[in-house]
Amino acid sequence: MSKAHVITVSDGAFHGTREDKSGTALVSLLRKDGFDVGGPDVVPDEVERITEAVVTAVTRGVDLVVATGGTGLGPRDVTPQAMAALIDYEVPGIAEAMRREGASSTPMAVLSRSMAGVRERTLILSVPGSVSGAIESMQAVLPVVGHAIKLLHGDTAHS
Repeated sequence: MSKAHVITVSDGAFHGTREDKSGTALVSLLRKDGFDVGGPDVVPDEVERITEAVVTAVTRGVDLVVATGGTGLGPRDVTPQAMAALIDYEVPGIAEAMRREGASSTPMAVLSRSMAGVRERTLILSVPGSVSGAIESMQAVLPVVGHAIKLLHGDTAHS
């Protein structure tokens, strides 16, 4: 069973002024898809705290980290900056697929700075902070996530 970890990036949820619905929804979705899921951990919109949470999850040996929130254009939306600094390389097709799926619901999806990348052997995804954006994004890429995890673990045989 693959292991996943969810991180919610939200000042409001961190300070208790807003309920973390996206993180909880992602945990549920990933469990239904067969993942052993940890989290959601809630961190503020701060590069250092996001980095610390992701690196901790990777160090624990999870196969997938999903961070929800902080992918927009607001001044506190710093998740992409944190991700860019901690990944070894990007997987742009995954982020493109997430935006494409979101755009089928709202033209605003093209403003998302969602990312996908790899650190060591862990796939890391950042998705929007809204429940609908987070779930649509994950559902769009779940069909390839299992294969990506296998590739990252050295199973490169193609059938």
